[in-house]
Amino acid sequence: MINPFNDEYFMKQAFLEAQTAFELGEVPVGAIVVCNNQIIAKAHNFTEKLNDVTAHAEIQAITAAAEFLGGKYLTGCTMYITLEPCVMCAGALYWSQIDKIVFGARDEKRGAGRFQHELYHPKTLITNGVLAEECSMLLKSFFTKKR
Repeated sequence: MINPFNDEYFMKQAFLEAQTAFELGEVPVGAIVVCNNQIIAKAHNFTEKLNDVTAHAEIQAITAAAEFLGGKYLTGCTMYITLEPCVMCAGALYWSQIDKIVFGARDEKRGAGRFQHELYHPKTLITNGVLAEECSMLLKSFFTKKR
């Protein structure tokens, strides 16, 4: 039997969050946290609405997941993000001790990947490129619309 709960399935859920951000005029980045094939947190960027530069999707999702779990560590969890985390979010993910990070589009200018995964917890597995084209196109569409 094929497991329907795979990286692509969960990235599609994160993509729905990114689309919500797009509709709200936020940079369209979505994130979800999964534990035991269950989505325990959903988030998207809230920087404009909250007037807070730290209100990235990843930060919002970490907070919601920690609240759901009743603890600050996200061991046993995977975060799906439509865009490669920035340095700030990579640091927060490091401290959360999350098991796995899966992201869609690369962020060549601000992505933490420029640091060869030095910013991520050494036990955290990183997967990239899941639905990369769709995630990238949504971001490009957003910034084209803004200009």
